[in-house]
Amino acid sequence: MQKKLKFYITLFLQTFKISAFTFGGGYVIVSLMKKQFVDKLGWISEKEMLDFTAIAQSSPGAIAVNASILVGYKVGGWLGSFIAILGTILPPLILLTAISFVYTWFISIDAIRYIMQGMQAGVAAVICDVVCGLGVSVWKESRGIALITALLSFILVAFLSVNVILIVVVCIVMGILIYGKERARHGNTP
Repeated sequence: MQKKLKFYITLFLQTFKISAFTFGGGYVIVSLMKKQFVDKLGWISEKEMLDFTAIAQSSPGAIAVNASILVGYKVGGWLGSFIAILGTILPPLILLTAISFVYTWFISIDAIRYIMQGMQAGVAAVICDVVCGLGVSVWKESRGIALITALLSFILVAFLSVNVILIVVVCIVMGILIYGKERARHGNTP
């Protein structure tokens, strides 16, 4: 019983710490979750984190919360999901509540504004690190089709203004077809 309690406390503290020191959105928190839960604690594999990132991004809601739900459920079931969500949402809730009382004064401080602008560059670097790291993982697994799809999707959205929803739907269909092909090739075992 004490071992489980210690595990859940660790899960809460890790998600709380990650969320408390993450600025820049969901992809930054995913990077920190990977470093913590894959690299440091070894609770999940890199492939699972890659899959969780894809699911979290394509699901409705905040990517940080979605990723926390998936990681929490994987390592601790429903209770793990609840604890991971709680650890993820409490820091921004506390911070935004505090800032809301002094927002006008807070935003008028030049130093704060410059700090926020400087953090944007750091956030971009962290996101690039995540993309490169996950891209290498995909490449190592010989899933060239995934890299080609990612590159093609980027080009279609960034340069040809293709609707993201269309790309997501096409990628879902491709995933189903590839899964069906793999399943047929290896027999009907899931």
